Amino acid sequence: MSSVRAPAGLRLEYLPRAACQVAGWTDVLGIATFDGARSAETGPADPPVAQVRTAVLDGNADVCEVWRCGGAVKSGQHHRVRWRSSDQLLFGCIAVAEELLPGTPGSSLHAATTLAYDELCATLEALPYPHLLRVWNYLPDINRDANGTERYLQFNTARQRALRSRGRVLTGNVPAASALGAASGSPLVVYFLAGKTAPAFVENPRQVSAYHYPQQYGPDSPVFSRAALVHSGDSLALFISGTASIVGHRSTHIGDPAAQTRETLLNIEALLHEANAAADGAHFDLGALAGKVYVRTPAELPVIQRELAPALAAGASFIYLQADICRQDLAVEIEAAAIRPATPAP
Repeated sequence: MSSVRAPAGLRLEYLPRAACQVAGWTDVLGIATFDGARSAETGPADPPVAQVRTAVLDGNADVCEVWRCGGAVKSGQHHRVRWRSSDQLLFGCIAVAEELLPGTPGSSLHAATTLAYDELCATLEALPYPHLLRVWNYLPDINRDANGTERYLQFNTARQRALRSRGRVLTGNVPAASALGAASGSPLVVYFLAGKTAPAFVENPRQVSAYHYPQQYGPDSPVFSRAALVHSGDSLALFISGTASIVGHRSTHIGDPAAQTRETLLNIEALLHEANAAADGAHFDLGALAGKVYVRTPAELPVIQRELAPALAAGASFIYLQADICRQDLAVEIEAAAIRPATPAP
């Protein structure tokens, strides 16, 4: 496994679970585990662990995603949100089981999403780390219809209403994010990074901004930017949202996972170009990325990997997860982060 980092700053690593001895990691902001694996029991002073139930592909079933800050941290819990913070950044996570919530107008997912985002926003306000930078959402059965509406559309409605109720904007200055499917019966899991300094938000000129999607994709648009550019201490971080084979607002190359992978890479390259223009001297490129590749159908993994191999340099670090994607006609989605020194080396 490998990592992406800037000296004395934010760092992202993908490590075997055996290496995740959280009690001794004094600079770890937070951890995500996958494949439904439970981490060792942790106490209130340990890093928060988001436990995501998505199958890991390509032989790395014990992998963990680890976010480190290279400095002192403190830990706590605000209602259901476990959190850890440095002087500039906050990592938090929350899991809400739908069956534990009473029925409300809409759906159990609507209630779970409302609770998760209300508590997320309350945590940002209380600590305070007001600027939401990056959010990961994992909801079971994302493409299943319930109460006559696809669950992903229910999630979008609940997320938008919860953010509005906390006075947060719904377009423009909104965080990078992704929303993927998780195993049936698992809780809604949300984990996030927030900061004290406002990021610069980056859009893709090849795509309609997600918060401006036409109503054919649901009555309430997704609330995310295509990427966020964040200064934190000595680091300059680029968080790229879940990215797929969408041009304008339409899915492309339906039924062709190889072509969808190539189109997805073109969208990521467009975002890298926009980020480099916004942060002169950053020089973000494909070889500097680390992240996750979500594959709807595991049998298509070799096809997708053949397309990615020549495009991603040896320095890139990705793991592969099986997950349903927000649109049923999409075969692959890629999210990524890149972290550089805040100023170019001499």
